[in-house]
Amino acid sequence: MLASNKFNELLDIIKSSKYLVFFTGAGVSTDSGLKSFRGKDGLYSSKYKNKYQPEEILSIDFFNKNKAIFLEYIEEELSIKDVKPNKGHIALAKLEELGILKAVITQNIDNLHQEAGNKNVIELHGSLKRWYCMSCGKKYTYNTNCNCGGIVRPEVTLYGEMLDEEAVSQAIYNIENADTLVIAGTSLTVYPAAHYIRYFRGKNLVIINNEATQYDSSAQLVLYENFAKTMDKVVKELGI
Repeated sequence: MLASNKFNELLDIIKSSKYLVFFTGAGVSTDSGLKSFRGKDGLYSSKYKNKYQPEEILSIDFFNKNKAIFLEYIEEELSIKDVKPNKGHIALAKLEELGILKAVITQNIDNLHQEAGNKNVIELHGSLKRWYCMSCGKKYTYNTNCNCGGIVRPEVTLYGEMLDEEAVSQAIYNIENADTLVIAGTSLTVYPAAHYIRYFRGKNLVIINNEATQYDSSAQLVLYENFAKTMDKVVKELGI
């Protein structure tokens, strides 16, 4: 159950924000049926087939050496097939539609913010909705075999690869211009993405997460709450 005093504070902050930005992680998608990464019982809490660490599989070196296992892991553990946006995603789309929310910066690769209706989504790590052939460059929306015989891979940033420069630039721009930054569903341990929070110079830093983060002491408001339930209540209170 949401603590009424903290929820009301969150509501007041959102109401008064002129440039609201959300920074989201895997925890915002758990209510859609996807697993978190570093949270309790997350993907990183156990080895794949009792042999491979997930961080190892999701690296460019592993992909280059063990493509079959990499693709199998994506299909079995990270598949976004038939996954739908939850009430939290839908709430952010409503806030953007009203002009309150200016941007969503996400570490997620599930495309759920866009499916919910958000238009300005900055994907720091790419998306499993986009695949491409490494030989001919042909684009796909799913894993398949390319007619040219080349290898098809997801358009996601793996460990050992650099983040997309344009996405990084847009993320930093929006964080620098935000008067309110809400960090939701992330442990903020993934670098360099987590480092971008340091560019925030606004008034309200808010964290909504099930567990503590290293930035809690710097935040004006911290809610150890479920993201979907919290944001669904916010938009209902706002009458949208």
